[in-house]
Amino acid sequence: MTEKASNFLATIIEDDLAKGKHDQIVTRFPPEPNGYLHIGHAKSICVNFGLAEQFGGRCNLRFDDTNPEKEEQEYIDAIKADIEWLGFQWQDEPKFTSSYFDQLYDWAVHLINEGLAYVCDLSSDQAREYRGTLTEPGRNSPYRERSVEENLDLFARMRNGEFDEGACALRAKIDMASPNMNMRDPILYRIRKKAHHQTGNKWCIYPSYDYAHGQSDAIEGVTHSICTLEFEDHRPLYDWFIEHLPVPARPRQYEFARLNVNYTVTSKRKLKRLVDEGVVDGWDDPRMPTISGMRRRGVTPAALRHFSDMVGTSRAGGVVDLGMLDFAIREDLNENAPRAMAVLDPLKVVLTNLPEDHFESFTAAGHPNRDDLGERELPFSREIYIDRSDFNEDSSLSRKKFKRLVPGEWVRLRNAYIIQADEVIKNDAGEIVELRASVIEGTVGNDAPEGIRPRGVIHWVCAKHGVKAQVRLYDRLFNTETPDRGGDDFMQYLNPESLTLLTGCIVEPSIAKAEPETSFQFEREGYFVIDRYESTPENLVLNKTIGLKEVWERKV
Repeated sequence: MTEKASNFLATIIEDDLAKGKHDQIVTRFPPEPNGYLHIGHAKSICVNFGLAEQFGGRCNLRFDDTNPEKEEQEYIDAIKADIEWLGFQWQDEPKFTSSYFDQLYDWAVHLINEGLAYVCDLSSDQAREYRGTLTEPGRNSPYRERSVEENLDLFARMRNGEFDEGACALRAKIDMASPNMNMRDPILYRIRKKAHHQTGNKWCIYPSYDYAHGQSDAIEGVTHSICTLEFEDHRPLYDWFIEHLPVPARPRQYEFARLNVNYTVTSKRKLKRLVDEGVVDGWDDPRMPTISGMRRRGVTPAALRHFSDMVGTSRAGGVVDLGMLDFAIREDLNENAPRAMAVLDPLKVVLTNLPEDHFESFTAAGHPNRDDLGERELPFSREIYIDRSDFNEDSSLSRKKFKRLVPGEWVRLRNAYIIQADEVIKNDAGEIVELRASVIEGTVGNDAPEGIRPRGVIHWVCAKHGVKAQVRLYDRLFNTETPDRGGDDFMQYLNPESLTLLTGCIVEPSIAKAEPETSFQFEREGYFVIDRYESTPENLVLNKTIGLKEVWERKV
């Protein structure tokens, strides 16, 4: 063990190892390849892989690929990439439930031979009626007492494709009066005449999740099968299969509270709807709560892992405020993101007391507290850009209310001169299009001369050497804390201002030289990342990760 147990699951594992119950712990992460992983999966990844790391065990990646109708290779590739990006590595090659289809079929035959499974011809509607309710017991299927020989014959014919989809199913024979609905003769196999991405057309019957899951754990020697609390009621069924089948190991299931975050939906079905209806630009849209979406937005693996630690692992459910994730992101980027200057709404400033061919270069730290991030060069010429919001034509504004540039007064350009605003140039529509200003000589790196009081410090970019960029400002995708509450259609709570596209932004040259996925802190603007797909040095694209502080207002 590499560190002290920190949650109830770690305590269980620590106790099992101390008692010699296991020589090595084995966990697993078993996603369905029917969509991209989201923030809830990130928590589960951290739990399963993290416990294996903590106790010197191993964690398997196993794709629960029992529903070929919804599964795609794209999802498999994305899931593997997400896990590796988070900093985890599975044991050996990725595993697939489909690799065990032959063994699962043989074990289903074993249950039939033991009188513990039967082929049922009830339709789905009839089966639902026979199942009963939470307050009323179910009724036995009229096909429940078929002979072993008849069930073996029918199950073989199911496998051979002799029946249509929905014509029949193989069910376990347990207890239709059980208070646990999962124990009321659950389905083991359904007919699905779909080609499988791993097995092709070999099978036209596919095992249910409940049947395949525990047995796959047993085949792999999993010791601690960790899942979320919605599977707690499935644990008796998990144990029933382990008890009644000749499996090579006896894994135990444990549950912890799933991660629920406000202002977010994490249902794969709902996320897919956002993609399919074009509300977002794919699964990795930076507004999506998918791991790939958060990555594209500039969230780091360290921030997500820290967030997982902050949330903790327990059996107590609840909704986590998105602000906790924001805190983890800011904390990480504040420490690790190099600094840079970017002007998102440019206003040209002509420094009239400099010659037209003036050029000089200033040096600035890559990070105020990180010598290892080096220095960067800031070219400076007669024309620069400042942000339009850093100038106000009303010179009567008090210094307390407006600490930037007004006519006749001064500001310091970050890492450069103090300048004074002299003249405002407007177009025919009365809009400000340019400022004329003058530099105060000798003020680079020095205090202001007597009688000159700069209002504040503003950022800037050289007009001649600055780089044009497209900047995407992202906000929360939903404007209510619980977009999927009750029976409401979550689509009605979409935030119409979740994406703002800015063109014509100007950034300092050092940004264009950086690799995709490099993050920066832009002074007074927030944290931004170079887009991993669309950005090039010639066509720079930057995504806003998060502001320097929380300014989002709740909307109900």
